[in-house]
Amino acid sequence: MRERFTDSDSFARIRSKGGNRRDQGLDDEGFEAVFEEYAARFQPQSDAYHPGSPDDDHGPAADSGDDGNYDNDGSYDNDDYGPALEGPPEGDRWSTWDRSTPSEKGPQPRPGWVVTELAAVDTELGIVKTGKEADVFLIERAVPGTDRRTLMAAKRYRDGRHRMFHRDSGYLEGRSHKESRISRAMAKRTAFGKEAIAGQWAGAEFAALSRLWLSGVAVPYPVQILGTEILMEFIGDRSGTAAPRLAQLRAEEVDLDDLWEQLGHSLSLLARDGRAHGDLSAYNILVHEGRLVIIDVPQIVDVVANPRGRSFLERDVRNVGAWFVSRGLAESRVEELARMLAFDARLD
Repeated sequence: MRERFTDSDSFARIRSKGGNRRDQGLDDEGFEAVFEEYAARFQPQSDAYHPGSPDDDHGPAADSGDDGNYDNDGSYDNDDYGPALEGPPEGDRWSTWDRSTPSEKGPQPRPGWVVTELAAVDTELGIVKTGKEADVFLIERAVPGTDRRTLMAAKRYRDGRHRMFHRDSGYLEGRSHKESRISRAMAKRTAFGKEAIAGQWAGAEFAALSRLWLSGVAVPYPVQILGTEILMEFIGDRSGTAAPRLAQLRAEEVDLDDLWEQLGHSLSLLARDGRAHGDLSAYNILVHEGRLVIIDVPQIVDVVANPRGRSFLERDVRNVGAWFVSRGLAESRVEELARMLAFDARLD
């Protein structure tokens, strides 16, 4: 089973989210508050006591060695808390649901498939996708002895030493940090600044996914964030077979007009919110059972605040439009969509 997932390079939806508009939303103030919270805590830590959780900073695999909290076998052992506690009865770690604060959990109303029980355990089934900024893993969260289980995609951002920064400057225009020294460090790309930028990507993507999902944009539901790991809806079937990227599909396999209409609808919702994806192409759009889903949104651009906002918006349309045109879509429809989005974003 693990080998099947290892060869997969994209992921897809398990269930439909329902209508185009959710019952509850985040206004601009709420969205910015979430973003600022993670910008301020670019290397967020959790003080929650969570037995058997092998995270990067406190678990048995930490680079710093034994921190006094775990035995060599991974069980929790701290004299201040009594005898060692064993790890979960099955799986790789206890569910991290209780380690995320309310603002670090997905928007409500939550889909019924989200497993929030504290008795749940997480099992890593394999790697789904590797990238320059982050890797995506397939996780099963299940309550032992019950039928409560779900598949999720775990996107784990790399730190400043292990990721590329050549694309950051354009995306960060129009965003500022409330602490000027951090803003200066980010602008100069110092070692500290790179760490700050790396920490912002996870928080920015989680906040963007929450905002977009509530607005009706076709994106994966964001379950929770803990540090630089985002758990989100796995886009694929229940067996773990991942949805293909748009770039992998042939024209005869899809309804070209329907997919173009779906794309236009989601991009229009983005534009009306004053935003653009910022890096859209046929490689970060998934198609599952005829439904188009947009992924990889950490660089979402405020097209009003960013001086290059219009160019990002137009580039999104033309990049993905090239795939459609090569398969028979009229070029005039691409230009028509670009004009419509500029109008929706109030740039014209």
